[in-house]
Amino acid sequence: MTIATTQSLGEKVRADFPILNQEINGNQLIYLDSAATSQKPLSVINALDNYYRYNNANVHRGAHHLSTKATEGFEGARDKVAQFINANSRNEIVFTRNATEAVNLVAYSWALNNLRSGDEILTSVMEHHSNLVPWQMIAQKTGATLKHVGLNENQELDIEQYKRLLSDNTKLVALVHVSNTLGCINPVEEITRLAHEKGAKVLIDGCQSVPHLPVDVQAIDCDWLVASGHKMCAPTGIGFLYGKENLLEEMSPFLGGGEMIGEVFLDHFTCGELPHKFEAGTPAIGEAIALGAAVDYLSNIGMANIHAYEEELTAYLFDKLNQFPNLNIYGPKPDGKGKGRAALASFNVENLHPNDLSPLLDYDGVAIRSGHHCTQPLHRELGVSGSARASLYFYNTKEEIDAFVTALKNTIDFFMEMME
Repeated sequence: MTIATTQSLGEKVRADFPILNQEINGNQLIYLDSAATSQKPLSVINALDNYYRYNNANVHRGAHHLSTKATEGFEGARDKVAQFINANSRNEIVFTRNATEAVNLVAYSWALNNLRSGDEILTSVMEHHSNLVPWQMIAQKTGATLKHVGLNENQELDIEQYKRLLSDNTKLVALVHVSNTLGCINPVEEITRLAHEKGAKVLIDGCQSVPHLPVDVQAIDCDWLVASGHKMCAPTGIGFLYGKENLLEEMSPFLGGGEMIGEVFLDHFTCGELPHKFEAGTPAIGEAIALGAAVDYLSNIGMANIHAYEEELTAYLFDKLNQFPNLNIYGPKPDGKGKGRAALASFNVENLHPNDLSPLLDYDGVAIRSGHHCTQPLHRELGVSGSARASLYFYNTKEEIDAFVTALKNTIDFFMEMME
């Protein structure tokens, strides 16, 4: 693909995403909901199509050509993911349906067997429900106590409170890397180091970081990290759990059945080797292969390049939104170059419900999110029931931000006139 170097990254890659080339109500689609799910490039779509057209077979179980090809693609995707996040071994990557299943795997395979009454699980008020509800369930079953880190004056994770809440009773820290509502980037290396000093294990929710910036699990030193493929240009129905190999070896299987076994007898079984002991049943083979294609696509662009471009978009977005006098944006403010937060803005307009904004913007072809973004406790902390959210990815452009801001202004003006 030969394109003039003066083009932005977003302009260079747009042709790779066929869904973006369409009109909504006669207006060019402007997709600003990538924090919910990303769009898919042709290489990923083709990888999924190619599997079902030419290599559809079950993995690991057949000696014929199709099974061999399917297994090579499936296990090759595992290698790609391991390299993408700098895992120490391919055995540390477990394919799951999504990040939610990955969190639950840790909850039921490790926490349920290791936590007791008096132990503490430390999370935060900004967590996605997927990194809250499983720990609430585990606390109910084990008698462990849940504690939550709040926000500081900049609406970031209160790291000083985190330090105060850490104790010898803390056995697990489960925190998000990048908030899907506040956009803050939490200092996960410091968080992990402090937790380990207390002997606690650490799980990081990487759903909003792995697709957007370089993530190195060995540098973070977390015990587990979860991510969802559909937020990183891969299909839905595929995600992964990273876990340190020694921990995964110690953990019991999450589900029983085929694929996860070594040997089965009428009254007992033995587990298969890592990572297969956590992958019961026929996996999402085509989706995993397409996840591998998504990793290839992102790696070819370069995660550092994606992050730098998104910082540029963030600075531009906030510069435009800050011109609205009656608009409140949640989370820390980026510096002049867009550094310090993710490329999203959750906001409310004074006297307007976010669910009223979204449909009118959609009429203009602008797709944004409205609601609680699976962070109800956080919105209660902020004193609102929900918010509107515009979330960007590397296929967006400044011109799209301009169109969004124009549509937002027209929508606000329309509602203001209706109220007069």
